[in-house]
Amino acid sequence: MSRPTVNGLLIPDLLVALIRRCQWVHLGDARLRELIPFLVDPVDFLTAPEAMARESSWHLADDPRLSAVFHLVRGGRVPEPVELPWLDADRAFFVAVNRWPGDDVGIALDYRTGSDDPRVIAGDWGSGQRCVWREVAATFSGFVRLLGLECHDAEPGAAPGPARDSGFGTS
Repeated sequence: MSRPTVNGLLIPDLLVALIRRCQWVHLGDARLRELIPFLVDPVDFLTAPEAMARESSWHLADDPRLSAVFHLVRGGRVPEPVELPWLDADRAFFVAVNRWPGDDVGIALDYRTGSDDPRVIAGDWGSGQRCVWREVAATFSGFVRLLGLECHDAEPGAAPGPARDSGFGTS
């Protein structure tokens, strides 16, 4: 079975396992705000690769004015490395997005730190005028521990049972 991808980036095995086991679940808005205080608007977790890809089109990175507002750039198009507070649209995808249109918030996997266990970042509109991207956890596995969603019985690379409507088949 081939590993699923989003925009050419491999989805971490742990995320695949959590989704297949229906354990990639939202903790509630209040709890998520406790864990990520700068993420003030509610988000919904994405549970299908198609939804992750759709939400991670990063078309705003292609407009210079919007790129500056949302701190998005396509790293493959600039000569220097892209670092936080910028998001490299070529090396990231959303795993959670704003619940309400216009809130423009999200949580993304940031592959600039590695492809096996990418960093987790989220948008911060604290200034009210521009989004900056901040680290939530140094690794996705650390983010899962922070959320308390450990998949204790899953072995790395294992193919656990299917999740409802996840887009992650078991064939």
